[in-house]
Amino acid sequence: MEKILEQTLLFDFYGELLTDHQKQIYEDVVFRDYSFSEVASERGISRQGVHDLIKRCNKILQEYESKLHLVERFLAIKGRVEKMESSLRETKQPDKEKLIQQLNSILENL
Repeated sequence: MEKILEQTLLFDFYGELLTDHQKQIYEDVVFRDYSFSEVASERGISRQGVHDLIKRCNKILQEYESKLHLVERFLAIKGRVEKMESSLRETKQPDKEKLIQQLNSILENL
């Protein structure tokens, strides 16, 4: 998974578990694309402090995912929904029963 997408998903699911200070700095660096130096001067901390905090936040978010697997489950469900949408688009009206069976088959694995 692309690093920015992974960071975004992890933050969406677990970001509220970070402190306000961690969230603000993480958002500045990852989402607003501020440099470590910009954030450091704005927050009155060292550039190394910003770097370490981002690294620590990434580790914390990864640890939550390794324990809870919410992003993994989300992506699996999203994939199944996309399969269902594809089946809906491809199935012609007379094949309604076949479509229902396909959708039930996809849903069984949720």
